Amino acid sequence: MAEHDRTDQAEDANELAELLVGIHRLMRRRLRHDLGSARLRGAQVELLRLVRGRPGIGVAAAAKELHLAGNSVSTLVNQLVAAGYLERRPDPRDRRAAQLTVTEAARQRMGEWDARRSELITRHVAALPAEDRKALTAALPALRRLTEGLHDELEAI
Repeated sequence: MAEHDRTDQAEDANELAELLVGIHRLMRRRLRHDLGSARLRGAQVELLRLVRGRPGIGVAAAAKELHLAGNSVSTLVNQLVAAGYLERRPDPRDRRAAQLTVTEAARQRMGEWDARRSELITRHVAALPAEDRKALTAALPALRRLTEGLHDELEAI
């Protein structure tokens, strides 16, 4: 591959990364603006999403999945239990371990956030020209594969 092509690819990759970070940050800020309840940190939301998708997951497995230290996840669990968003139950196979589940309050809050996020993105995508909407739709499979590749690389670490 020519040096010029590698430079162009690196610049495109950096622009993609910056745009994805920017979109995420702008969405978070916009959605937080209307939020009435106390703000959750990113790691707390990640843990809640993980537990919602895998009810009964343990702290050690959650730490591995999130690529965080076990004591960091334990701290997050304690915070979310105190806030009423997580429940911790003894694991019937190992009484020293705990199984995590989200509470109804967490399900409701996450559902509201997801609905507001969907509405925000839908509204802004709908305002784009048709060719931009088609380009975004066409890019979804590639973005999904990119996400899977990054996830697989993290798993190998």
